[in-house]
Amino acid sequence: MGVKRNSNQGLAVACVFIYACLIWLSYRISVWLRISILHGTDNANMTGAVMSLSVYLYGFIVSAVLIALRERKHPGEKRTDQNYSTIFFVNLISVLLLVVILFLIHSNDFSRVALFLFWLISTLMLEGGYAAEKVILSRYWDKLAAKKHVVIVGNGDVARKYIDAVQNQELPVFEVEGYVGWEKEGLGKCLGSYEDLEKILDAVNPDQLVVALEPHETEFMQAVLHAAEKEGVEVQLIPFFNEFYPKYPVIDTVGEVNLVNLRSTPLSKGWNALLKRAVDLVGSFVLILLTSPLMIAAAIGVKLSSPGPIIFAQDRVGKDKKPFKMLKFRSMRVNAEQDSAWSTDADPRRTAFGSFIRKYSIDELPQLFNVFLGDMSLVGPRPEIPFYVRQFKETVPLYLVRQQVRPGMTGWAQVHGLRGDTSIEDRVKYDIWYIENWSLMLDIRILFQTAFGGFINNEH
Repeated sequence: MGVKRNSNQGLAVACVFIYACLIWLSYRISVWLRISILHGTDNANMTGAVMSLSVYLYGFIVSAVLIALRERKHPGEKRTDQNYSTIFFVNLISVLLLVVILFLIHSNDFSRVALFLFWLISTLMLEGGYAAEKVILSRYWDKLAAKKHVVIVGNGDVARKYIDAVQNQELPVFEVEGYVGWEKEGLGKCLGSYEDLEKILDAVNPDQLVVALEPHETEFMQAVLHAAEKEGVEVQLIPFFNEFYPKYPVIDTVGEVNLVNLRSTPLSKGWNALLKRAVDLVGSFVLILLTSPLMIAAAIGVKLSSPGPIIFAQDRVGKDKKPFKMLKFRSMRVNAEQDSAWSTDADPRRTAFGSFIRKYSIDELPQLFNVFLGDMSLVGPRPEIPFYVRQFKETVPLYLVRQQVRPGMTGWAQVHGLRGDTSIEDRVKYDIWYIENWSLMLDIRILFQTAFGGFINNEH
């Protein structure tokens, strides 16, 4: 029998230590710049014991978070430049939290200038470290990482799709040794028939056995599992209804029957939902306090701009298709089409002041009260008017899947420019991706993207 290959967890641990060292080096450089170059006059200037210990912990925590966020994707999937923005935002938020913690514990052994330099230099070094990591891994992956050797059971379309996915990996995590089944052209090496599986596993000793049987081949399942268990091989199953299978499946049980929830999402878990709601409560309360002067000014402007109420409360469809009143500063003249007409970029119903507050999304600030009351979330799919929900559910695939979560003041579609009079099909695609891939860090990222440009509309 062959020797089992080592896992790739060591690479992730090594990356954590390397990134932590880069952060520590950034800290020392920022202190040197503050004291030696900028002629700091503070006695401590980030050299005290509390600050030093904080940065040690900071380095390992931030590095581990960055690696964990990246590893949320399958390690064989193609990486995108989104990882660079993730590094930027995670480090920014982490430095801000570090400042808050130092303030709360009344630590005096740090300099604000040095902290700013620390954030700037550490961000640049982490971005550079990630770029170097990509280059090194692409060139020396075969020597640095341990591939998982796989045997496939099956020779149908499901097996072919898996082989294609493995071949399209940017970094080869898996290597297909061959398939078990009737010989078929274009699938690679045929190792033998189903009846020979036990002997094949003993000879090849793969890390994984990927079962990709077609519906008419399920009769072989029991024999396949028996052979895998006897040889101690890890089994992974690709369901023949793979195209309908959810990314994060949840299995419910009724007696001895297992049920696959096809539309389960991360927010279906109670802890995730509670965490998101807690962030909404705290965030909306703080933002209401911070934006209250702006809301008062906007209210006065609306009142002076045209006759009518200051707040426009419109019926929208929320979580679980329940209606609620969404609050906005009125930006249009009172009209008969307000419950069904879709606003466009150059809508003649708008007042001059209304166009201004819509351009900078000031009209949406009252929705913070919707968030605080639980009708909405800070981040989520934008809520729609009931009139359009009835239309779109008939014409746009998966439209009502959006209603599984609370609608948001901003969302993944909005930060990608899908606001106002834009393609509803494209918006739904982005909303579904957000729902299926939700994480607290994704929410924070969307909020930052909204703050740095996402509030501005291209109004005429």
